[in-house]
Amino acid sequence: MRLHYKGTYNLDPASLPRAPRRSRAVQFREVRDTKALSLIANGLCVLILILLAAPAFQRCQGTFNTGQMIAGCFLPMAVLLPHELLHAVCFREDVYLYTNLRQGMLFVIGTEDMSKSRFIFMSLLPNLVFGLTPYIIGMALPNLATAMFGAICTGMGAGDYYNIFNTLTQVPKGGRVYNHGFNSYWYLPK
Repeated sequence: MRLHYKGTYNLDPASLPRAPRRSRAVQFREVRDTKALSLIANGLCVLILILLAAPAFQRCQGTFNTGQMIAGCFLPMAVLLPHELLHAVCFREDVYLYTNLRQGMLFVIGTEDMSKSRFIFMSLLPNLVFGLTPYIIGMALPNLATAMFGAICTGMGAGDYYNIFNTLTQVPKGGRVYNHGFNSYWYLPK
């Protein structure tokens, strides 16, 4: 994997890396720009946070510590870049990192073909490491700061869950997935 930091995304989809079009490739039925994706992802993020935070507060009632709680709520901002780097390590070739803080996103794009399962794993990996695992640990111990860190990090992966949903519902078994600019495509190899 070769990571290329491209800086702030200029909101022009034509400026994003594009894989060559594959014959018989089908474009995902997905949003067409980052503004629409940001609305979906931020709404889903809030929903996930509410669904995970409510049980965490109930389970971890006696563990409330103001300092730990502040850390649990603000530490997720420190893992924004590591989250994207975990996506990036799933690529074998060039991968490009962009920031789009105005719309609340960082993202990576790689143009190589991936199997359906590898694309899902790439989309899910940072959410397992920074989200679900700390949430489960925080609920098991119980520790509200750890549970809230996990809940917030799980919610931050909302755009990834959107990609996973599209992949699971649109890509047939044996399909290959690749990015072409802002959009994802799938095809069945010969």
